[in-house]
Amino acid sequence: MAYDSNNVFARILRGEIPCDKVYEDDHVLAFRDIRPHAKVHVLLIPKGAYVSLEDFSGKASEAEIVAFHRAIPKISEKVGIAVTGYRAIANSGADSHQEVPHYHLHLLGGQRLGPLLSLS
Repeated sequence: MAYDSNNVFARILRGEIPCDKVYEDDHVLAFRDIRPHAKVHVLLIPKGAYVSLEDFSGKASEAEIVAFHRAIPKISEKVGIAVTGYRAIANSGADSHQEVPHYHLHLLGGQRLGPLLSLS
């Protein structure tokens, strides 16, 4: 999957599409998902143009990688899921149903979550 500079997350980063921002720093933007799959569903995206976890891990600077991972507990605390627990999911590629070609992490919580996968 090639990076598409007109994907919805790139457009959000450029301010062309509004978002319900939860957190932002020099390297990261986090906002509420418009189609939530849990009571709390936040998307965490790097500000750089990375397609997948592999792309981000291989090409992002140390500062970007550290900022991304250090943002997770800050965000979970801010949205009230740090104590009760949450799930962090990153889809990568067609088999995972990655819909947006911009690396992102889903933070889901605010309720008891079911099994991670149904193997049917």
